[in-house]
Amino acid sequence: MDLDPGLAALRPLGGFFVLRTAGKAPRPLPTLAQAYGEPPSTEHGDPLVSRIRKVADALRAPEERIAASVAQLGLAARLWSVTLGCAALYGTIPDLDPRLLRWDPEGSAPDDLWLTEVHPRRADPAGVGAAVLHGHLEPLHAALTARYRVATGLLWGNAGSALAGAARQLDGWARADGRTDAADRARALTAELFTHPLLAGTGTFTGNAFRRHSCCLYYRVPGGGVCGDCCFTRAPRSSPRAPSG
Repeated sequence: MDLDPGLAALRPLGGFFVLRTAGKAPRPLPTLAQAYGEPPSTEHGDPLVSRIRKVADALRAPEERIAASVAQLGLAARLWSVTLGCAALYGTIPDLDPRLLRWDPEGSAPDDLWLTEVHPRRADPAGVGAAVLHGHLEPLHAALTARYRVATGLLWGNAGSALAGAARQLDGWARADGRTDAADRARALTAELFTHPLLAGTGTFTGNAFRRHSCCLYYRVPGGGVCGDCCFTRAPRSSPRAPSG
């Protein structure tokens, strides 16, 4: 199936999978390239700082690096969901160049994204890896590591967790809808992506189950706990800095 301009096949999946491609944003928005950039200042201020402050305020996070981790996890989940969804349902993915994706750092979760142009790109593991891992997550991780001192092992663990979560949700929807072909494509693609050097050490992926080797630090926010795929089975009690690699 060819990509349609509105990526309509993603709409039934909702939430993290839908990508806006039409209509105007409520106000001028930065691109993700501007959010990742160095120096980060643009006519939109600093989008990455704005997002992390918003997340920190919402969570009452005691440290900025915790908010940085949670913000990165949410954006990674959006990028993986859109890409896996398109690969499974269309057999191709749109060009997700960060210069083509506009982002609302003040929006609610899931992150609101607008793709300004829809151009098809290949949906094999190399193409998906180039789009998400190299096109987005590497520059995002570099910015967060430099500016918030978030450990790279934590961030790649988040990336693996987000990929597994997107794959699990897509698999459930596709099988419930009788789209076993899409479910099989998504599962095969996800398994191959987890062999990529950037993801291979992030955790153990079996079927649709994932157990990561790091912690996203969510347990450190007031009322937080450990996630279902965390390396911890219960929240650590007394460590000023959690293992992050």
